[in-house]
Amino acid sequence: MADVDSNLSSSETLLSTCSNSSCDVSSRDVPDDCNNCTIGGLPPPDARRDSVVTDDHQSAASPSSSSCPPAAGFIPILHSFSACSGVGRVMCHYSRSITSKDISLGSRSLNGKDSTPQRPPLAGAASDRRSTSQGPTAPADLVIARPPAHMRLTKQADLSSMAEPPHHDFNGTPRPVPTPSRQPSLSHRMKHDKSILALALSASYIFAGTQGGEILVYSLDTYEPKKVIEAHRGSVLGLCLSQDQELLFSSATDPFVNVWSTTTFLRLYAIWSTYDVGDIFCVAYSSYHKTVYLGAQNASIQWYDLKEKDSRPRPALTSHPSERVDRFFDSAGPGGVRTPRPTGAENKLRDAVGGQNLEIDKQDVCTFAHYGYVYCMLLGQKILPDSPAEEVLVSGGGDGRIQLWRIDPSSGGAISKIYTLEDGREEGESILSLAREGSFLYSGRLDGEVNVWDLETRQLVRNLKASTGDVLSLTFGGGLLFAGGIEGTVQKFNQHYETVSTFQAHDGLILASAFTNYNHKPTFVTGGNDSTIVIWSIQDCEGPSSTPRRNNNDLMVESLNQFISFRTVSSLPKYRADCRRGASFLRSVFQNFGAATEMLNTTEPYNPIVFAKFRGNPATASSRKKILFYGHYDVIPAEDEANKWKHDPFTLTGEGGYLYGRGISDNKGPIMAAIYAAHELANEQSLDSDIIFLIEGEEESGSRGFKDAIRAKKDLIGDVDWILLANSYWLDDHVPCITYGLRGVIHATVQIESRHPDLHSGVDGSALLDEPLKDLVMLLSKLTGPHGKVLIPGFYDPILPLTADEKQLYAEITETLLRGNPDLGDPEELAQSLMRRWREASLTIHRFQTSGPDNSTIIPRLAKASISIRLVPNQEISEVAESMTSYLSSEFAQLDSKNALTVTIDHQAEPWLGDYTNEIFQTLESAIQSVWGPTLNRRRSSIPALKSPDTALSPLSPAITTTDHRPSPTTSNTLANSSSPTTADTEAGAPSTNQDTTAPSTLARKPLYIREGGSIPSIRFLEKEFDAPAAHLPCGQASDSAHLDNERLRLVNLYNSKRIFKKVFRELPRK
Repeated sequence: MADVDSNLSSSETLLSTCSNSSCDVSSRDVPDDCNNCTIGGLPPPDARRDSVVTDDHQSAASPSSSSCPPAAGFIPILHSFSACSGVGRVMCHYSRSITSKDISLGSRSLNGKDSTPQRPPLAGAASDRRSTSQGPTAPADLVIARPPAHMRLTKQADLSSMAEPPHHDFNGTPRPVPTPSRQPSLSHRMKHDKSILALALSASYIFAGTQGGEILVYSLDTYEPKKVIEAHRGSVLGLCLSQDQELLFSSATDPFVNVWSTTTFLRLYAIWSTYDVGDIFCVAYSSYHKTVYLGAQNASIQWYDLKEKDSRPRPALTSHPSERVDRFFDSAGPGGVRTPRPTGAENKLRDAVGGQNLEIDKQDVCTFAHYGYVYCMLLGQKILPDSPAEEVLVSGGGDGRIQLWRIDPSSGGAISKIYTLEDGREEGESILSLAREGSFLYSGRLDGEVNVWDLETRQLVRNLKASTGDVLSLTFGGGLLFAGGIEGTVQKFNQHYETVSTFQAHDGLILASAFTNYNHKPTFVTGGNDSTIVIWSIQDCEGPSSTPRRNNNDLMVESLNQFISFRTVSSLPKYRADCRRGASFLRSVFQNFGAATEMLNTTEPYNPIVFAKFRGNPATASSRKKILFYGHYDVIPAEDEANKWKHDPFTLTGEGGYLYGRGISDNKGPIMAAIYAAHELANEQSLDSDIIFLIEGEEESGSRGFKDAIRAKKDLIGDVDWILLANSYWLDDHVPCITYGLRGVIHATVQIESRHPDLHSGVDGSALLDEPLKDLVMLLSKLTGPHGKVLIPGFYDPILPLTADEKQLYAEITETLLRGNPDLGDPEELAQSLMRRWREASLTIHRFQTSGPDNSTIIPRLAKASISIRLVPNQEISEVAESMTSYLSSEFAQLDSKNALTVTIDHQAEPWLGDYTNEIFQTLESAIQSVWGPTLNRRRSSIPALKSPDTALSPLSPAITTTDHRPSPTTSNTLANSSSPTTADTEAGAPSTNQDTTAPSTLARKPLYIREGGSIPSIRFLEKEFDAPAAHLPCGQASDSAHLDNERLRLVNLYNSKRIFKKVFRELPRK
């Protein structure tokens, strides 16, 4: 993996992602009440997060002291108004979306005074059975304001419907809003099954908090899922990292702040408050003071000094939030009986276990830090002009105020108010998000309002109007300000506060965002209630060091993006021009890298072969070794008439750590990886051999014209020492492989034709008529017997017996597969299944064709069938073809039919068997071990994961039932879909299952040596023509769907394949 240079704009920018979801602001008719909750004749609470603010009179009467009110006995009023449970607060469901116009101005005081007479009185913040407040009530002059739209969460299943989804392009990407130029480019998308509410970026990982309480961990390099942390029982609302990025802090709708190791992903500390605080919207950590700060639903800011974690007494068991006695829910009912606690309440989460339990002291609470929920916080230095080294806490709340707090390290990180930023509005409008750059502070509000504050003068200097709706996330990075909101759009401002661009980022609310410079690439990340995380590449950053630097992996993906766009389908004449253009593009890639190139013409109308040569060290020109890389740029059709592709097949699309597109795994991705490997070696002046490329355009059509073209240009190609190709896949999704054998193939057509025209069965059908289709069926039945045994005389005689060394290879394969997935059954049966597919010959009947109209009364004049025979090494292809033709002729003669038989050989390819003990195979093995290392496995529990939509059986598909309970043979599909995923391979987009917490075991220490049942026509021809050994490196996984819908290649496989090619090109000539 490349060295990482992550330059987060500031930790406070990440903290601004604590803002939560919002409704659309389009003018829709919306209800005022919740359909699920009612209480005491008041309308049900239509918000899960209400803001507590003061009106003008109350603001004037509020204390001006910089210190917080006393914490002793403090319990806020907020939890006393609703009968919604804690789960209900998150799941409170609305039948229609609510517009911000309905909520931004309406409020009613508790004494009935209306500021908006048309609105009914609102319930306060919801309470659950664990968060009923105790102690004296809050000041009586507080009023409950209608919450911002983004605080109205629906049920999980309805979250994505809260905003009107935009129209989509064919590839599934939201169609961009018409905006100025300099749009960011969508690099990748990761899908989950729940809303993404919080984001944090480290030097290596993307951390995403979800509505389901998980923290998803993705690689910033390959976007593959690394871990799904079951972190909280409620929605994860806030994430932040320590300055050294070794600690991750998470807050949620449950009463805990959990602290995680970013290397082991284990929980180190669980922090909770003495009081019932409700939802914890945001969390901040001072690395300088070692103090954690949390902003809560009960309007308080609380803190814990981690330096004192070992000196403070351990909290009593009864103080744990799950053990507290609730005065309402745990009170005795009629007859003195208490309501039992909900079943399952004591079940522990998989990952939220262990670590040190820490309870916040009663004195470490600032009550009513805001007169409303504390939505967002950030920490930073250089905020106070007279004390630039001092670290200051900044908080924004539902009262529309921004508070700046001084931290007192001598009092365990206690805070005291320095000053308040407010703009004198009659009613506070919630501060939903915060971001900071230097001496400027940015705050996001309702209806697209972004305030710009000068921290030196403490003045509001600018009011920006974004077209995003309520601004739920603000992020500053690369000299740009990004504002995301409930419309699903992001508006980008430059340092002059001019709109640079506006783009559609999500099909719903944007709930979180973050910015980083990863490997000198300005990267913007967004998360939303469409359950996706989207990675954006920013090309127009401002500042002296903001020019994006693209590494070779980025350039390789960009080249692939263009390469995939060419519809190089060799089997369809309508794509001949596209095939030519694809070949020309590939040649231009070679030319740009300094390779000598030429287009080798084949017999018309077949596609040309792209020849290229990277020359090695000139000083060793006479003795340089030569490595030939063979591949093909043509692909099979992907017309997608049934709309089974998730994306446009000819538009490269990144999703979930994979690249999707026709030909990405077969064979355009591996080709590009090999080209860039040779280019890197040439640039580094480390290329000691000549690397020759022969990339043909007819492989998917039987390599038509390839042999003649190569023979005609053999002098140009020159001598070859080794042949390498990469045109297949691993045996499963986890263990790298090396292929040393392929079966050959004969494709033939068997045709029987009558002298009569097509006839009507009711008029001419009789036993006297020899029907061609009957003859064909009887004849084909003579080709195979029970269990697929081929009946052609002498068919099996040349097949080589299984050697002891090869038997050991099969033992290693079965042992590895069963270690990862014991459900594959008996090892001997598994080995036999693989042998039947790889080293035994077979015959298949593919399809029938008949003449005449397609109805049930026709006796066809002509009937023909397509068959194929898969051959293994030592079976001579010409002899088998002659034996088959002769056998069919003799059997047909016994039918005594008046019809005519024709057997046509359509295509043939020789089998190939490599010597897996020679230097090219050993070099490949060494390179694979160096790049991939040992393959680890963590056994799953017996709880099955839900099938993804791509693999689930269609509702229209008929169920296939059988009374035969004998085990089915192990197929490639079985290995691809049933192998047990490792922790790193767990899809973050799927609901996690309970996994063992034990350390992963070693699945394999070296690659598996495998054979394959498929055929590549050119490999044996090249070996014979150049008298050089060949080896085959599978680059993709078994689940890559080559030749199927939604063909894909994992990014990490693409990158690692390039590294393997590079090592082989460098090391093999030294053998």
